[in-house]
Amino acid sequence: MAVPLVDRHVQEGRGSRPALRLERGNVCYAELQALTNRAGNALREIGVLAEQRVAILLPDGPEFVATFIGAMKIGAVPVPMNTAARQPELELMLEDSRARALVFDDRLVRSPGRCVPIRLALGASFDAALERASPDLEAFPTGVDEPCYWLYSSGTTGRPKGVVHLHGDMLACVTPYAEQVVSIEPDDSTFSVARLFFSYGLVNSLFLPLLAGASAVLTPRRPDVNHTLEVVQRFRPTLFFSVPTSYAQLTAAMAGSSERPFASVRLAVSAGEPLPEPLYRRWRDMTGVEVLDGLGSTEVGYIFCSNLAGRARPGSSGTLLGDHEARVVDEFGHDLPDGQAGELWVKASSTALFYWNQRERTKQVFWGEWLRTGDRYIRDADGYFWYQGRNNDVFKVSGQWVSPLEIESCLLTHPDVLECAVIDASDADGLMKPKAFVVRRPGSSVRAPELQAHVKERLQPYKYPRWVEFVDDLPKTASGKVQRFRLREATGAV
Repeated sequence: MAVPLVDRHVQEGRGSRPALRLERGNVCYAELQALTNRAGNALREIGVLAEQRVAILLPDGPEFVATFIGAMKIGAVPVPMNTAARQPELELMLEDSRARALVFDDRLVRSPGRCVPIRLALGASFDAALERASPDLEAFPTGVDEPCYWLYSSGTTGRPKGVVHLHGDMLACVTPYAEQVVSIEPDDSTFSVARLFFSYGLVNSLFLPLLAGASAVLTPRRPDVNHTLEVVQRFRPTLFFSVPTSYAQLTAAMAGSSERPFASVRLAVSAGEPLPEPLYRRWRDMTGVEVLDGLGSTEVGYIFCSNLAGRARPGSSGTLLGDHEARVVDEFGHDLPDGQAGELWVKASSTALFYWNQRERTKQVFWGEWLRTGDRYIRDADGYFWYQGRNNDVFKVSGQWVSPLEIESCLLTHPDVLECAVIDASDADGLMKPKAFVVRRPGSSVRAPELQAHVKERLQPYKYPRWVEFVDDLPKTASGKVQRFRLREATGAV
């Protein structure tokens, strides 16, 4: 993968074009090639061999990109780590991956992992190793079916899983998205709120722009609302990638302002969680930029189902891309007709090989050519897919199925609700009823009865939340997905 990402552009005369755009200046493709080659040679010189894992615990920046691609170029396997992971989770991932080397920023971790034989710290040993290494490196002859990189899933249901991807995977899933959805060109510039250690961010800021010969805006800071607005106004990217939580926060921050910080953006993209229709309309009315919601997974590698520009259906995940196939099935694996909700199964050329060290979980999720997503969907007659929640999120109230997403979307139409999440909770008789956790908009004093009445007026009465708990924020994964299992744990509903 190092050749189509970097080397090809230099060989074809595009070495002077910007690849990475940073606060301290641009890195062109020729400079990125030299840095990548130095990183690969440095890893090889300290004893990293083909197929061995290289853990990466770095903020977004040229060092991350060079280490990731450089490891692949010598036939090793880069394994990005969550920079926000707590020490026990980090130790678990390092031990589980059996990484031969760890390249890390010592500002992100107290102890770099005793189980890793070789450790290179950013700003010290790593910089010295790069300085000594040669800027020339021939790519190891890796095949399309050999391990390319691992990613640890974001853990919406507990312990992260090591997802093993092959060298041919990214071309299979990124190419149709690049061509059909964003039509990315060399003059485009991407900026992603999702970080590089997450599957969505890794494609947004590395695979997608570099395969196209375009550029990526990178910032080492985790972008909060103010920093995101600063970056967009300074670098003027043409493609903006974020998650629903961030879009909600950005619209709240821009409310009442006449400025147009996203004037340079021709398309915005949302993934990680379904984008509610009220938020889609609020964003488009405020910015004039269409936001294309899509469905992807770490296991598939990227977004395999998406809305298209000019053909978006707000609230849906869009239609299948490329040669991806999908089924909506019942609990027995039987296909369901359009209009009926069931589990979504996906067949894609880019599907990961397995979960490392988790054989039972692998057998439950990878069924031959099909991946069981665990998401409940309805496919309509036009081929659009509509999210109904996770298999373990839906529950019955008064004998009828309830989707948390439907109640959450209704609550979000209230002007005082910034974010919300709905789970099932037991009443005094032990019966399951909806409970809502709500983050108010700044300055709001809305109370529970008003929100309950709001839902009753718009949905069937049995769906209204019997309890409304106001919180400052919701527990989320690094990718911005709400961790409902943590809300259940806090409620005692597990």
